[in-house]
Amino acid sequence: MKKRLLHIVLLCLIPLLGWGQDFDDIVARMGNKSLPLVNVEVEIDSVSYLYFLPGRITLAKKYHGETTTETYNCLVRQRGKTALFLPKWSFAIKLVDDAGEKLNANLLGLRDDNSWILDAMGIDKLRMRNRVCFDIWNEYSHTMWDTKFGNRNGTVGAMVEVFINGQYAGIYCLSDKINRQLLNLRKAKVEDNDSVTVKGVLYKGKGSGVSNALLDYVEDRTDTTKWNTFELQYPEEYPSPESWQPLMDLIDFNGKTELDYFKAHYNEWYYIDNLVDYWILLVAFGIDDMPYKNTFLSTPDINFEQRFMITPWDLDASLGRSANGNPQHYTSQINRLNAFGPFNRMIRYNIDGFKDRIARRWDELKDSIISPENLESHINAIAQRFVESGAWQREYNLWKDIPAEEDDRVVITENIYDEVQFVMNWYRRNHAYISNLLVRWRDDYVEPDAITAATITQIYNHILGISTNYDEKLDLNEDGVINSADVTYGYNIMLNE
Repeated sequence: MKKRLLHIVLLCLIPLLGWGQDFDDIVARMGNKSLPLVNVEVEIDSVSYLYFLPGRITLAKKYHGETTTETYNCLVRQRGKTALFLPKWSFAIKLVDDAGEKLNANLLGLRDDNSWILDAMGIDKLRMRNRVCFDIWNEYSHTMWDTKFGNRNGTVGAMVEVFINGQYAGIYCLSDKINRQLLNLRKAKVEDNDSVTVKGVLYKGKGSGVSNALLDYVEDRTDTTKWNTFELQYPEEYPSPESWQPLMDLIDFNGKTELDYFKAHYNEWYYIDNLVDYWILLVAFGIDDMPYKNTFLSTPDINFEQRFMITPWDLDASLGRSANGNPQHYTSQINRLNAFGPFNRMIRYNIDGFKDRIARRWDELKDSIISPENLESHINAIAQRFVESGAWQREYNLWKDIPAEEDDRVVITENIYDEVQFVMNWYRRNHAYISNLLVRWRDDYVEPDAITAATITQIYNHILGISTNYDEKLDLNEDGVINSADVTYGYNIMLNE
């Protein structure tokens, strides 16, 4: 209740904190460097997470010097989990026609669909982590089957400035959703006798629990869209034992089969390239609240194949900050993933050289798509737009004081490049650490002298001046000096072996 009252009070204070003018006046003053503008008209004090309310959405953008606008009827509700308890709300938007029926439209050139997200990014001090991580994921990983959207296996989005009932609400990301249409899953078939043949299935991990590791589950109802820690995204109209059985079978395969059987049949349940890419995403960007929370599992038609593809979701807990916005000063803990199926077996037993596949895929990407330079380029491109459009200053003016009273974790800095520097410092350190570590996973790796407690003692002796001779064997991270970074590197190697 306190959060809701705070949000409503904010709407009253907005004219004093940001752009106080009417949305139409702001549209008339759009410049070539302006972000697209979005105005959501809805009875805001009645909006909740539980149900959709009717409203309208107007989008304005500058294109070749001309300002264009388009308006749609829509349905609006709050979205997110952590976001529900932040003063800056995220919204789910469904476009409808004059009769209230589903309407597909191509918003800001992203794609034709009726279901959209206005992501407030309220826990993210950079206001772009989710977008940047998805954009890089889309560069190197794709669906395992053909789709109408270029085999895209993630969302696309556009940074916008949002108004609510004409009053400024800050920087948001308008993005599409992971759904049946994007992934080209076959529709369920309703038979003449009204029975339903389930074909494509799409599950979304929604929380933490016994099923979250894909190794076990508890008895649960199968006639609802929620089962254990998963939500039935498709076919959501037909929750049934038939809809949930493929996921149960997958978990049974991971957690209840003998190792030899698993080794012989894992290729029938997973796309290995997809597994490798997903592992790299989590480790490269330090995403700690996955798997399989914030993860989609899908297969195009269970009547032909039971293999599941993984699609990530909600990547804002990344790049040096946790799901609650706190800084992570440590590098990615790769052995954490070994507690989840199928990594618990694929990595532990190095089935068919799985670790080598990860290491070689990392080598393919580390100096290009997932390089620090490429990440920094993505971040700087968005940061520059935020600054040049004036959006970041308006975002700061609007939200600089309100979160401080409620939650220090979400306070942003007036200079966005302070957070950019924090991200890049973390990423370079993590990238170098993982790159060095994965060398040891290659099949052609030659084991050097083992790192032991005695090695760490020798490093300490060197740092303290007890031993002054340079010994390259003690330069564990190979940066040319022997210092505390080698101690950290050595301990990480020992803990991950």
